[in-house]
Order: sequence, then structure tokens, then C-alpha cells
Amino acid sequence: MQLLSQFLKHQKTDEQLVELINTLMVACKEIALQLREGELAGVLGTTDNTNVQGETQKKLDVIANDVLKKLLLDNPLVAGLASEEEDDPVPGNPNGRFLVTFDPLDGSSNIDIDVSVGTIFSVLELTPGEDPALHKTYLQSGRRQVAAGYVLYGPSAVLAMTTGQGVNFFTLAHTGDFILTRENVQIPPTTREFAINMSNQRHWEPAMQNYIGDLLLGSDGPRGKNYNMRWIASMVAEVHRVLTRGGIFSYPWDAREPAKPGKLRLMYEGNPMSLLIEQAGGIASTCYAPILDVQPKEIHERVSIALGSSEEVEALLSYHSTDK
Repeated sequence: MQLLSQFLKHQKTDEQLVELINTLMVACKEIALQLREGELAGVLGTTDNTNVQGETQKKLDVIANDVLKKLLLDNPLVAGLASEEEDDPVPGNPNGRFLVTFDPLDGSSNIDIDVSVGTIFSVLELTPGEDPALHKTYLQSGRRQVAAGYVLYGPSAVLAMTTGQGVNFFTLAHTGDFILTRENVQIPPTTREFAINMSNQRHWEPAMQNYIGDLLLGSDGPRGKNYNMRWIASMVAEVHRVLTRGGIFSYPWDAREPAKPGKLRLMYEGNPMSLLIEQAGGIASTCYAPILDVQPKEIHERVSIALGSSEEVEALLSYHSTDK
């Protein structure tokens, strides 16, 4: 039985990064507790507020954001943070080393029906001389992440994380410790499973419509095999399934808001999840290029996403390159 901190030290992870990860896990344990108590703690339902994305905030969105913000800003290593729920970056210690971006509660539309949600985080290093109160300080490509991961709050609370040395799973025990439960996770390269919001099909590009159409044809179509479709409406849960047993997850561009490249956020969702997927042997793409190579232009930038089993993502990319 190996504790998270022991495992990280065994990997020779930077000691300050270990300290920061420990702070993140303290916050996630508090969020897990709030979720477990649910309606008993009066934390279900919505607020009267909307976030910078124009989305109505759930009570637990606000609670999770406040928990993470307080604990991170109390850590002297944190120079600043950016959250999906905050309009602007929040500066921390002027002598801090790290920038943390996060989605405090991904999939929050599932909270009131008790379906899995999660916290996604990404860690960057502050460029010397940059101001952590400014948006431009955070606009680093995903290749510059020094750590990324998520905590899935499901039947058990599971941390999936990478520090650039593979992906590992840790499960929250009754002792309050995250314990290593799966080492060096690898995504199977082939799959018969896909996840996409089919209600948006009529709005997709022709290439995506053709790709999904061929999957739906199953063994009678050009792909020559039958597929199962999944949709949980929680990126953390979707990616966890992909990491655990393979598959492809996509949230592509659609014509309803043509000026936006996608729905999901590059800094809080796209980059950290893409690093996990690549570290586990999968592919993460905008449908045209690797997500980790996208140079952010703003902290709340959106991105199209297709990620998962390498052979299936390559098949999807072939449709977009030839526009069948």
C-alpha cells in the first residue's frame, strides 16, 4: 500500500510540486465530503449567479471554487490561480513558483441527480518577471504543464494524475489518504465505444457527421464493427472511462456558436485532460491538431476535443483530413 506522497517521492518528483499536490488533495477531500452529504448539508440546487461563461452556478460550483481558492492561496508556493468560475486570475504569493488552473466541479449539471462529477486541475510554472494578476501570464501551451489530473467523485473518489512520468490512479481511503491503486495506466489502442452528445449532430461539421454516421452503421458500415455509445455529461467521468478501458470522447465544434472553436475550456479541461491522455498512450486532438500544441489567446478560451484510443482517434482525424 503506497500513499500518494510516498509514490511521488519514489518518482523523485520535485518536493515543492509534491507539497502543492498535497494542498490540492486536501481541497478535493473537502469537496468529496460536501458532495457525500449532499442535500443533508443544503448544498444542492442553483444560485442566482452566472459565471464568466454565462452559466448558472450550482451551489456546489461556488463551494468547490471557494475551497480550492482558499487552500491554494494559503500555500506560499502558489503565485496565482485561474478558475473556470472566476472572471479574472487571482494573484497569490508574489514569491510563489506555481500557477494553478482548475475547473472546481466539472459536470455540475449532474449534482442534483447524484451522478459522477469531478475536479480538474493543471499546474504551470510562473515565468520569472510575469505578473500572476494578468491574464497573459497564464497563456502557456499545454506542453508546459508540470502536473495535471482530476479527482472523480463517484462510488469512490479517485485521483488520476501525471507529473510527466505516466498516469497513475489513487483511491481515497477511509483514513483520508489517497492510495496508489493502478500504476502506469495505458489506454487500449482499439475500441468499440464512443461518447458524444448526439443531440447536437445536426450542428456538426460534415466530417464529424460522417464519422459518427459510420460508427452508427456498425458492422454493416465501412468500420466493420459494432459500437456502443456512452454519454454522462461529465468530462471527468468520460475521460476516466477512456483511461480505464479505452474509447473515444468528443465534444466537437458546432454551428450554433460558429465563432467559438468548441464548448470545453482549453486551460481548465482541454489541456489537463490531453496531458493525461497522451501520457497514457492515447491521442488528444482538436480534430485537426494536438490540443497540447494550441497556444492559448485567453484564459477562458474554448476548444474542440476528440481524445482517447489512438487508432480510433486516428480514424476520426482521417475523416477531417479528407472531409469525406
